[in-house]
Amino acid sequence: MNKSTDNNNQGLAKIRLDKWLWAARFYRTRTLAKQAIESGRVHYAGSRVKTSKEISVGDELTIRQGSATAMTEKTVTVEALSTQRGNASAAEVLYSETKESETRRAYYAEQRKLANLARPDNKPNKKERRDLHRFKNKQE
Repeated sequence: MNKSTDNNNQGLAKIRLDKWLWAARFYRTRTLAKQAIESGRVHYAGSRVKTSKEISVGDELTIRQGSATAMTEKTVTVEALSTQRGNASAAEVLYSETKESETRRAYYAEQRKLANLARPDNKPNKKERRDLHRFKNKQE
């Protein structure tokens, strides 16, 4: 192991929040991580934080990701610190998701799946649309 890798991953007491979110693969770039923090999607100990907030092992973060319709919220505990972005298996070592967070995400995923079942498989064609309009006009 060379010195630069040793300095980047070993013996870190604290690291900037945006750098850790990027290294843990929550966001693709540090700029996106910074924007998420500034927009209030990342909370530290239940409150909003600044991009330069330094975190350490054992801290708990709440991270909201996704679009408005498919927003997921994860509560994670920082397990390790790293300044380098690695592959997905290396990123999994950096944090652990709480059990409550996993069950909550599974519940909301199931609810979104059930909400999509009410939608038709395809759009109505011209004849079906005309029939729908006739039916609606008779109802009024």
